[in-house]
Amino acid sequence: MATQSGITTQADIDRELTAAQEEYAAARAGGAPAAHHPARDFPPYRSSALRHPRQPLVAVKGDPETVELSAPVFGATDVTDTDGDLTVQHPGEPLGERITVSGRLLDRQGRPVRGQLIEVWQANAAGRYAHLRDCHPAPLDPNFTGVGRVLTGDDGAYTLTTIKPGAYPWRNHNNAWRPAHIHFSVFGAAFTQRLVTQMYFPGDPLFRYDPILQSVTDDAARQRLVAAYDPALTRPEWSLGYRWDIVLDGPSATWREEDHG
Repeated sequence: MATQSGITTQADIDRELTAAQEEYAAARAGGAPAAHHPARDFPPYRSSALRHPRQPLVAVKGDPETVELSAPVFGATDVTDTDGDLTVQHPGEPLGERITVSGRLLDRQGRPVRGQLIEVWQANAAGRYAHLRDCHPAPLDPNFTGVGRVLTGDDGAYTLTTIKPGAYPWRNHNNAWRPAHIHFSVFGAAFTQRLVTQMYFPGDPLFRYDPILQSVTDDAARQRLVAAYDPALTRPEWSLGYRWDIVLDGPSATWREEDHG
């Protein structure tokens, strides 16, 4: 849907989101189970129509070890403490609001998933990624690359120190802006069990206007993508603390970004 000028507006997106939410509510009232993941082709999220998988997923058969030989690896070096603190990876200090993000990686029974790789990437405080294809006319920060990684502990816990990212424009529709978020990539018990998702910050006024977040039609599932401010994690005169747990599968699973390609 678009206006007569051919430009999709926020009002167009709002109408489509409302229709999708009403359809979901009617299905739930009729006894349909809760949908923890959205459709791969969610119309208000315009690029999903072009990027979503159109064929059934291919089950990997054969020797699992052979599969993992061609899968990603941790990298040229081991994961270090510096990898988990995105504020100390350059000679100078990055600009922006310093934050600590901590939580646990869990399975569907709530058991900790130990020793697993969590990778993150994000925009800087001005809402720009350190990427050649990011054309947003916001300043780059020479002291902030916006990528990090940690391994979960025996209790499934992880901790990251970073800068709160800024909102940024995207071309889904006219005057579209994405809420502040951090991308997470999580490897489960094997490299073939990768989950990619996003963590948001509480109270962001852009939530209701964002088709990516709103594609998670189930409200409870959507709320699980929003971190909680935690004064126990806040470090005096240093950083604000946010807690965010990640559940790999089951009824309380965290939304998978790759469902949209």
